[in-house]
Amino acid sequence: MIRHAGLVAQRIGGFWRGVLIEGPSGSGKSDLALRCLDAGFQLAADDRVELWTSGGRLFGRAPPVLAGLIEARGLGLLTLTALPLAEVALVAHLGQPERAPDLETTEILGIVLPQLTISPWEASAPAKLSRALARFDAPINRRM
Repeated sequence: MIRHAGLVAQRIGGFWRGVLIEGPSGSGKSDLALRCLDAGFQLAADDRVELWTSGGRLFGRAPPVLAGLIEARGLGLLTLTALPLAEVALVAHLGQPERAPDLETTEILGIVLPQLTISPWEASAPAKLSRALARFDAPINRRM
């Protein structure tokens, strides 16, 4: 399955835990991913993410033609060293979050994952994703 999204990851507990960044075209997915890279994340995919399951976990990577590329509006395509894949541990939906939301989840390919609504333009967005990853570092159905 391919989704219109980005995937950035942090190394937590010896594993690459990824955040699938979803939102409509022009909503700030790549901009947020670039700021996440400056905050210590690694890029796995930008714009399109190939997703699959293995062992009850969800994984993602860039399609081969897009591997190592990220779009920076106003600069064009940038080439970076990217991860070959990452486990998806959190879904970040771009939008206006509630002040104190209840835990949301989403299901992708039969895997239930925590979902966070986040404003991509806030300076704190990469820090929020990092803290959310530390809090929700594995799919919910793996913890049960």
